[in-house]
Amino acid sequence: MGADVTHPQPGEDSSPSIAAVVASMDWPEITKYRGLVSAQAHREEIIQDLYKLVQDPQRGLVHSGLIREHFIAFRRATGQIPQRIIFYRDGVSEGQFSQVLLHEMTAIRKACNSLQENYVPRVTFVIVQKRHHTRLFPEQHGNRDTTDKSGNIQPGTVVDTTICHPNEFDFYLNSHAGIQGTSRPAHYHVLLDENGFSADQLQMLTNNLCYTFARCTRSVSIVPPAYYAHLAAFRARYYMESEMSDGGSSRSRNTTTGAGQVISQLPAIKDNVKDVMFYC
Repeated sequence: MGADVTHPQPGEDSSPSIAAVVASMDWPEITKYRGLVSAQAHREEIIQDLYKLVQDPQRGLVHSGLIREHFIAFRRATGQIPQRIIFYRDGVSEGQFSQVLLHEMTAIRKACNSLQENYVPRVTFVIVQKRHHTRLFPEQHGNRDTTDKSGNIQPGTVVDTTICHPNEFDFYLNSHAGIQGTSRPAHYHVLLDENGFSADQLQMLTNNLCYTFARCTRSVSIVPPAYYAHLAAFRARYYMESEMSDGGSSRSRNTTTGAGQVISQLPAIKDNVKDVMFYC
């Protein structure tokens, strides 16, 4: 699974933030991802709609949310329920690690419990960071054994000692071949690992996933679930802007949060579109 939240441009005080969650539907190939999006409060980083209870006039309290919907779709597609979840979360700064982990892991647990009693799949929760200032260079510049043709480090280079956290599970992975400029490695920070991955296993899995991106035949710089979530959230932003009238007022459905702030709702995605990678 991959998740991301995109925020409006600076100066836009009324536009909502948009969250996207994608999940693979074709185990064991893990190349086809189903995407769901939702709008939430302005500049809210934690995804609010992973799990929610909705009061329905006819049916009473109804379980819903992005995680629950993905799990139901996975069972429909494969005939089984997930036993392990690897959750790549994009766009979180270090100051929000504990907050995001607590809230979003609680939502995942509640969604699982609402589907089946005592259903507790093992979760590995990984933060993906791209915006940082760390750059990696080969020790011997110009040595063809340690660089690619652009002079950057080889794709698949991992650094998990010396410059990483002394106690926590994190690593830098340069999964792509740099074409122009200096390659920027992605920083992966594992906040929770119930699956018992060794460092080598998770690094190998993450690097191998980077070769399964649907848009191109090369490896990409960040793991595809996080990349797809980023693309889905950006695509949803365009759907919301098309709902805005010339005067800037929204014609879409609005809901009010507890604080009284009005959130513009995204147009509903058709069921037959949810199962294809429309955002790609």
